[in-house]
Amino acid sequence: MKVMLLVMDEQRVILDRLYEIVQRNCDECVVYRLSKKQQMKLGPFLASVNYQDFDRVVIFSRVKRLVPQLRILKCIPGLVFLEHDAYQNYMPESKYLRVYSRLYSRLPSSRVLVSGALVARRMKTENIDAVFVSKGYDEQMLHNTNRVRDIPVAFLGSLKSTEYAQRRALLESLSLRTGMLVGRTKSGAEYLEMLNRIKIFVSADIGMNEFMIKNFEAMACGCVLLAWSQGEEDQLLGFRDMHNTVFYRSEDEAVEKLQLLQSDPLLTARIASNGQAFAESQYSFARVGRTLAAEIQREMRPWQPPSVLTRLWVKVRYGMQVPE
Repeated sequence: MKVMLLVMDEQRVILDRLYEIVQRNCDECVVYRLSKKQQMKLGPFLASVNYQDFDRVVIFSRVKRLVPQLRILKCIPGLVFLEHDAYQNYMPESKYLRVYSRLYSRLPSSRVLVSGALVARRMKTENIDAVFVSKGYDEQMLHNTNRVRDIPVAFLGSLKSTEYAQRRALLESLSLRTGMLVGRTKSGAEYLEMLNRIKIFVSADIGMNEFMIKNFEAMACGCVLLAWSQGEEDQLLGFRDMHNTVFYRSEDEAVEKLQLLQSDPLLTARIASNGQAFAESQYSFARVGRTLAAEIQREMRPWQPPSVLTRLWVKVRYGMQVPE
């Protein structure tokens, strides 16, 4: 099977290792890194690479760049979306509320690989071919360096977007109450160094019903993960409170759990060790990438060609030859 993987070249999170594993586990896979401009105008690019010669075309981009290109997307057989942000589809405060559902429902032959188990379940009820494949972490870049952890409690990451408003409010309040560090770093070596200085990493993925990538990265680097509970998602992904993770459901509970961990070094060390082993065994890119490759190549729904009008439009405008 011949696979085309179209990915973003401007991402903050470094996913090169994930693409490498997917490529290695497909029969044949060509990876193209698209600029923002190319992502917003897929027609010329697809025409230039003879996309119809591929059995699968996998797109990893922003939904806001894809929605205006529905007519082009309808012309791609074997279309698969790799999606790490579809949790926003069900967040009432998100500007992308229901946007993902509307797009994928109009592309009934496509498959969507989403990073939340509950998101996949909900989309399936909407007759979308949604498959859960978790986020993970780059095991070659991030690991426990066994250095002295001189930062007791911290969060590293973005607080800017609308979807992070609750996260920002909680973390700022916790910082005032506990003195925890809230900051950002560059990806790569600086991020690795900081994670290995932190004893307890506080995650605050409030209202997302999904675990962001930082949870897995922090665990893999040997931090104790103090995470906002995602309800049923916790168990579905294998997280166990006070065993490999520490969950909280309110600001007061977070403070209580922090005090417990800081008063019991043996408990803290045990949870950190269990969490690291859990992340290494279940959520490395080596493992996640193999699952992605299998789901990309698995049999899909029958191809439904677009209308004659749509076929003519993309042919005239972009020179795209649409398979029958």
